Amino acid sequence: MPRIGLEVTAAVRQGGGIGRYVRELLQATAQRQDGFDYRLFFASDNPVPHALPALPQNFRVRQLPFHDIWLARGWHRLQLPVPVTLITGSVDLYHSPDFTLPPTPKIPTVLTVHDLSFVRDPESAAPGLRTYLNTVVPRSVSRATHILADSQATKDDLIDLYNTPADKVTVLYSGVGTEFVPVADSATLSAVRAKYGIGAEPYIFSISTLQPRKNYQRLIQAFDIAMQQLQNTEIKLVLAGGKGWLYDEIFAEVERRNLQSRVIFPGFVDDEDLAALYSGAEVMAYPSLYEGFGLPMLEAMACHTPVLTSTVSCLPEVAGDAAVCVDPYDLDAMAAGLIDTLENTALRTDLVAKGIRRASEFTWAKSAENLNQVYRKLL
Repeated sequence: MPRIGLEVTAAVRQGGGIGRYVRELLQATAQRQDGFDYRLFFASDNPVPHALPALPQNFRVRQLPFHDIWLARGWHRLQLPVPVTLITGSVDLYHSPDFTLPPTPKIPTVLTVHDLSFVRDPESAAPGLRTYLNTVVPRSVSRATHILADSQATKDDLIDLYNTPADKVTVLYSGVGTEFVPVADSATLSAVRAKYGIGAEPYIFSISTLQPRKNYQRLIQAFDIAMQQLQNTEIKLVLAGGKGWLYDEIFAEVERRNLQSRVIFPGFVDDEDLAALYSGAEVMAYPSLYEGFGLPMLEAMACHTPVLTSTVSCLPEVAGDAAVCVDPYDLDAMAAGLIDTLENTALRTDLVAKGIRRASEFTWAKSAENLNQVYRKLL
């Protein structure tokens, strides 16, 4: 039975983003019963913030009892030639799902690169992180046998920015979890609103780590413009997600515009509440400056919520014709898009219908099947 080594630190340490990606892909892979023996490991102090999904006997998990920063320092800053197989044991293929590749023996390796935002939009990354990624990621891409990109846009960036051969990169789309369905129960919707301090008023919803790349400062400005034109004194803007970096201007923008009662920051929200939060929203706004995939758009579509997003990077690729796409730098265009998705009944009906179809095209089972095909080609 071929053995696959896989680091799953992101799955236990990160709530959203890459953490959710690894957890979902791991669960879908486990359900395939594909005949591989998986040797997983993660580095995390106790207790781990997020649990791994239930896994069958062919998945063996090892926890390293220290913070993963020590792995990064040893492998990537000091470049210590300590092979990952000292942790996993002997494996026939090693897969790193989070940008960087540790030292490995002469076996096939797979590296997932979710995006190159730190190159395309460098001001959105903290300087220390940007320097680290600009050093380690190109080196890892060069060493890897094969690369998985979250979208065609990311694949194009790998080719353009790192001169990566096209045949070395496979696009592996994410999926929409089966839990993302419309929530109609009023008690559930009210309880989730109360839990996150949203109140009974209608709201526009967005979810991402608070950082410049998510374009929240302009979204707040566009929201203010739109609400003045609508003269709507009730609708709120809910920006869910934990604090990332360089987020002070987001909060400052709310204060400058005196929108403290209209813009809600519930912080990190539990996965089990997401379907209700999407379902209760009038619009899901995702006007990012750059993304590797943009999964929240599809999750909102699956919950029958109209979506507004950007015309940049992978977002039109993923949204297809099922969202209103606007220039993320054009405040008037963004405000007009918000107004249209809020008030144009025919447009809303069309977006919901198209969104249901679009979201159904992306499943984690399909993602796991495509991942399995990559593994088999390399073994």
